[in-house]
Amino acid sequence: MSITSLDDFREKAIIDIAEKMILAAKTAPKGRGIERLHYLLLTGTEILDVSDKMNAISLKHQVTFFARDAGNLAKTVALVLIGSSIEPRNVPLCKHCGFGCDKKPETTPCAISQVDLGIAVGSAVSIAGQFHIDNRIMYSAGIAALELGLFPENIKIAYGIPLSASEKNIFFDR
Repeated sequence: MSITSLDDFREKAIIDIAEKMILAAKTAPKGRGIERLHYLLLTGTEILDVSDKMNAISLKHQVTFFARDAGNLAKTVALVLIGSSIEPRNVPLCKHCGFGCDKKPETTPCAISQVDLGIAVGSAVSIAGQFHIDNRIMYSAGIAALELGLFPENIKIAYGIPLSASEKNIFFDR
C-alpha cells in the first residue's frame, strides 16, 4: 500500500486532461473533412512567456483584460492552444464569409474554418468540464501565442484554454 497526496499527481493529472482536450478537439467534426487547425500544449516557462506577452499587449494597447488574463495564466499548469488557418475550403455556394471562395480576399477568414475552430474549442472544454477542471477560453492568450510565433505561419486565429485545479476557480470572480 502507498499513500499519495494531491501534490504528488496534480500537475501530471492536469497535463493528462489537457492532452485529452486536444484529442477531443482533433476529432471534432471539420468542414469537408479537411483539417485546418493546429494544436499546442504549453507547460512550464512557455506559459510564462505567453503571460508576459499578454502583459506587453495590455500596456501597448491599453487593454486591461489582457493583463488580468495574464495574471490568471501565470498561475496555471497547462495551456491548450488551438489555432486556425483562414484559407478557403472551396465549398460550392457557401459565401458565409461574404464572398465566394474564388473571390475571398486573402485576409478574410474562411467562415467554415472558424466554425471548425469553435467546435474544436467547445469539444476541448467539454473534456475539461467532464473532469471538473477549471478552465477559461481566452482570446487574449491566442493573440499572444500568435504574436510570439508559436504557431505555423498559416495559422492566423487562435484561442487559449488555461487549466487550473484549486479550491477556487481563478478564472471567475476576478
